[in-house]
Amino acid sequence: MNKSKWFFHPILMLIFSIMALAMSFFLYIYWYIEVNTGLKRLVLKFNLNPSQVLESQSWVVIMVLSVLVGIILLGIFTIFVYNQKTIQLYRFQHNFINNFTHELKTPVTSLKLYLETFLKYELNRNDRLKYVGYMLQDVMRLSNDISHILNLAKIDSRNFEGEFVLSDLVNVTKRFYVNNVHLFQNCEINIFNSSSGAFLYKIDISLFEMLLMNLITNAVKYNKSKIPKIDIRFKKEKRRMQICFKDNGVGIGKNEIKKIFKKFYQVGDPDDMTARGSGLGLYLVQSIARIHKGKVIAKSMGIGKGSTFSLILPSSK
Repeated sequence: MNKSKWFFHPILMLIFSIMALAMSFFLYIYWYIEVNTGLKRLVLKFNLNPSQVLESQSWVVIMVLSVLVGIILLGIFTIFVYNQKTIQLYRFQHNFINNFTHELKTPVTSLKLYLETFLKYELNRNDRLKYVGYMLQDVMRLSNDISHILNLAKIDSRNFEGEFVLSDLVNVTKRFYVNNVHLFQNCEINIFNSSSGAFLYKIDISLFEMLLMNLITNAVKYNKSKIPKIDIRFKKEKRRMQICFKDNGVGIGKNEIKKIFKKFYQVGDPDDMTARGSGLGLYLVQSIARIHKGKVIAKSMGIGKGSTFSLILPSSK
């Protein structure tokens, strides 16, 4: 921050404004009491009728003045909060525009390589079908990214009218992994069900798969291990069901745990162009969990010690 501008920081200006208003309020009350005391002395000295000189009551004036000052303070605080949120939203959106291209660039680059391969080499039918399959999956990934943006407003409103179907979450997760295994070829992903029973819950399958994709993709992206590892564990408790996604990634700092679910928020310097992701993934994850009457909590032992994201849903019984 420029040293010559530190004095004009919004927080300092808010503090100075409140202090100035409080001081003015105090001085006005002090002046009013002094004037009122002087008038009382004159009344007693010259034996005047108090009702003719001291018609207004001090407590009424002070009460009205206090209400007015309270309204002014509320207005100042409201303007300050709105201004800070506007500035923060602008920064997050700027960061989102700069970094969301990474989410789109990966499948586009993949498609370009496959098409160049078709142009340069004569491939047999099996290879062509294999590459076409990969290209279709990349197209689906692009379509999903676009759908994320288009569905963001609906999800934000919490009035998303999805098709909720009673499903076994273990089978849905396993099927999702099988259908997308090509995206996680260099990863070790294990799915455990300690209860060995069905995890039945009403879900919108497309939204639930979006949640899975974001959690698993994040665990792979933010991972410096030779082989990213994700353990997905299903646990049943008396009043809730829990799905834990534990990874061996870069971990999360304690001061970041509560911030990572905010819209457009990214860990680290928001102006760092090397940051990956759009800042929407975990926000969408939390929003989807709320639509399903659940929540997602994050835990980490610190930087370099991996993370655990737990989806907690109320028991269906």
